Amino acid sequence: MPAKAKTASSERVIKTSVSKRGVGTITIDRPAVNNAYNRDMLLQAIEAVTKMAHDSKVRVIVIRGNGPHFQAGADLKWIRGNIELSAEENFLISMDTTNAIRGLNEVPKPTIALVHGGCFGGGTGIAAACDVVIASEDAFFAITEAKWGLMASPIYPVLLGRMAARHVRRYSITCERFGAAKAAEIGLVDEVCPVGGLDEAAAPIIESILQVSPGGIATSKQSILECADMVVDDQRARELARDHAGKRMTDEAIEGLMSFIEKRPASWYAPYVEAAAKKG
Repeated sequence: MPAKAKTASSERVIKTSVSKRGVGTITIDRPAVNNAYNRDMLLQAIEAVTKMAHDSKVRVIVIRGNGPHFQAGADLKWIRGNIELSAEENFLISMDTTNAIRGLNEVPKPTIALVHGGCFGGGTGIAAACDVVIASEDAFFAITEAKWGLMASPIYPVLLGRMAARHVRRYSITCERFGAAKAAEIGLVDEVCPVGGLDEAAAPIIESILQVSPGGIATSKQSILECADMVVDDQRARELARDHAGKRMTDEAIEGLMSFIEKRPASWYAPYVEAAAKKG
């Protein structure tokens, strides 16, 4: 696993608990912005996963979101502010993003994502980094970075580990939304359950995991990731973070982020909107 990150701020946006049966729950708790992540959340997520990885009482890790949505990717207003930082500071932020995803992917404990509502951008990476993904019928997904002039390099390894390249290509370049049934069809989701039924759907899977030896799970998981070329080493992590940070600092990204903040079409789409309006 990547080295432990610096301690995040005192405001806890990642909540954790461990049940008597050894079920560790990590709850993303920033519902006012649909659980979108900022640097505090990234650091706290790394800290929470690392702590549970080393806690012998934790047998399985469950990831879920508080509020109406699972996770909406990056907080785009925060991302826009990062553009004013130095190239080195932007690189370090992208390393945090990369380390959060690869740490979750490679943690030696079994992981289950319980997805409801929106799951966008980095949220799809969180889900894809887990061993089991259960989505309720109200869940909907999108790989949205390119829409705003950004790119999703830190999550491509885990997305490609779950979906065929053709699906990652399509949904990364169209940024289309797709529902839980489609997500299951293309491999991002393992099971779909009725709305409100996530815990019930997860219960038998957790029961099965608790019957398996912890060491057997850890060694099997590590071997599978290595055989599938899904372990991201430090050099590859730096490359992913470099590309991620570099794209964020381009004029195109600035325009895309401002279009989001100002709630207007981006410059590359505005002429088509105007033409359609004139035609109508």
